[in-house]
Amino acid sequence: MAGRPDPLPHLARLALAQAEPAQPAATLAALDAALAAAVGHLLCTMQVHHPGGEAERVYSNLPGAYPVGGRKRASTAPRMRELMQHGQPILIRTEAELWASYPDHAGATALGCGSAMNTPVRWQGRTLGQVNLMHKPGWYTENDVLLVRSFAQLALPAFLALTEGRVTDQFPTPPRATGA
Repeated sequence: MAGRPDPLPHLARLALAQAEPAQPAATLAALDAALAAAVGHLLCTMQVHHPGGEAERVYSNLPGAYPVGGRKRASTAPRMRELMQHGQPILIRTEAELWASYPDHAGATALGCGSAMNTPVRWQGRTLGQVNLMHKPGWYTENDVLLVRSFAQLALPAFLALTEGRVTDQFPTPPRATGA
């Protein structure tokens, strides 16, 4: 991809971050750093999806504006249903598309964002969560989609832990001893 750095070193750092003890925080922070270096973003948030159609923010590079722990009902917009049900990423290229796609676009546009990419993290045909990137208008292209999807899927263990309730306060719960 012209104009973008070699993604391999960033993919390697993301993969190696999964060996760190403070999970899933270490993996999510490494995913943010890798995506910032490989494709760029002004805003990076990550959400997990809960049964019943609720999404919870589990990571934000701007926690003052987009705090971790925020929950909202998942959108029923056709594009969001495609992401949730079929794992189709959402690519938004212009500020007008951003306004039409996000009811809460004011905060993002105040940061200078006018393009977005929502990328699902999936396991066994099910969307567990998503990685949301935003940048200035026209930043993301179709050429970025496969790379961002690949980065996002490398964070699958972190998303599995978050959706299966195996972590508390962004850190793993130690396994319980069994037997004698």
